[in-house]
Order: sequence, then C-alpha cells, then structure tokens
Amino acid sequence: MSSMTKGIVAANLTQTYSAGRKIWGPRESFHAVDRVNLTIAEGETVGIVGESGSGKSTLGRMIAGIENPTSGSVTFWGQPYAKVGTPEWRRQRRDVQVVFQNPAAVVDPRWSIHAQVKEALSTHERLPTLEADDRAEAMLDMVGLGAMGKRLPHQLSGGQLQRAVIARALVLNPRLVVCDEAVSALDVSVQAQIINLLLELRERLNLSLMFISHDLSVVRHISHRVGVMHAGRLLEIGESSTLFDRPRHEYTRRLLAAIPADSPRLRRQRDMQSFGGASVASTPISPALS
Repeated sequence: MSSMTKGIVAANLTQTYSAGRKIWGPRESFHAVDRVNLTIAEGETVGIVGESGSGKSTLGRMIAGIENPTSGSVTFWGQPYAKVGTPEWRRQRRDVQVVFQNPAAVVDPRWSIHAQVKEALSTHERLPTLEADDRAEAMLDMVGLGAMGKRLPHQLSGGQLQRAVIARALVLNPRLVVCDEAVSALDVSVQAQIINLLLELRERLNLSLMFISHDLSVVRHISHRVGVMHAGRLLEIGESSTLFDRPRHEYTRRLLAAIPADSPRLRRQRDMQSFGGASVASTPISPALS
C-alpha cells in the first residue's frame, strides 16, 4: 500500500437535504456540505471549525462513513466506503470510530464501564472471554480508568465518562477517530486533560483524528492542519500555525477576531496583525461558535 492511500481522501463531498415544498413550485433543498475536498493522512489531526450550521458535523459524519453523501466520495486507506447499512459497511465500522459531545447519551446506564468496552469488542471480533476482558482492562488502563471498570456511568464524572467512551472507541484499534465537539461540554481544566490524552493516544496508536470544535484555541493546540467551514463550503485549510497567524480568507480573519483576548492591548495587536491595520468587516461573528 502506497503512502498516498494511507489515510482519508474526500473528493467533492456534497450533502443536500430537502427544505420542504412550497404550495406551488418544485421541492426546495439546501446544501449542508457543498463540494468539499479534504485529506487526512495517517497519524494526522485535522481540525474543522465554523459557526453553528456551517456543515462541519455533517462533513464529519460523511468522513466517518455513517452518512452517505448526496454526491462525491470518500476513500479510506485506498478503499471506497461501502453504502451505509450493508454487510461490508458493518465490517468497515471497526476501523472508524466517533466520539460525540455528550458521553452520557451514548452509554448504557445499566452496564459497567468495563462491560461496555468489552461489548464493543464482542460486536466486531470473536474473542475468548478472558482475552476480551484483558483487552478491555488494558484500554481502560491506557485512558486512566484502570481502577474504575466496575463502576456504572452515573458513578463517573463527565471527564471520566468521556475517557470511558474514548476507551470503547479505541479498543477496536481504529485507524480514524472523528471527535465531534468531544470536549465542549467539559470544564476547562478537564478539557485540557482530555486533549492531552488524545494527543498521547494519537502518538502511541498512530491515529488519524478529525477534530470538530467551535473552540478555536483547542483546535489550534491539537491540530496539524485546520479547515474553516462556512455555509457548507470549506473556505480554507492549512497548517495550524499558518492559518491562525496569517489567515487568507476574510471570513477566517473575522472568525479569529471574535476570539476573546486576554486584554484590550492584545486584542488590538491581534487585529492589526490579522487585518493589516484595516478595519474589521461589518458582518458580525459571534464568539460562541457552537
């Protein structure tokens, strides 16, 4: 397998949804994602930012293979995704995992954490019970929950529960993990712990990550490259430091200008650097991009 196929290649991805029908006239539709081209290399983290409704989560679902695009394609390590729901698609699921914003919504409140990590294995692999137990325990150790496997979800904090969800995702040894607002519901200090954990696991397991977030400072810290979405379009993508320090697109500059600064002086310096002394465009962008 050549290096060009070791990763994800999305070509002209488009997702169109029906917007209903007027009394007279054809059915209306809108492009949630509009002709997006994106690559994620093996071991790379690509961050995706944008306002609510920009299409970043829809793009993430298509990159993860859990939603079929209206048009375009996703190639995963040299193989096209199978159609959602087919047997081949189910076989591909173990290689792609998703970590969502609210961990409590994706766990079974009646099962222990260990049992849920083990259940992910039994769904995709036929393992002896002892081997499955050992792998589940080893993964819980890796995410810092080695002593908590017998606990139920309600006995864990929000950060611990997200670690458990990450363990359940990674126990299958996936190649790609899509993190969709995976830390936005956590306290700032807990966010930092989860981000550091993801960085450690990325290096240890050679993971590819797609990190979707409204928090630009978090995205800058974790990502090799960052893409900016607006109205379904990927406006620009580039190396993290380059995009944040020298954004090319006017929308990106306004997006970055909306980030709260530590002091008025730092805000003025950042605005002068981003806009070359020019005034900020009049169209407002809320700092709360979620």
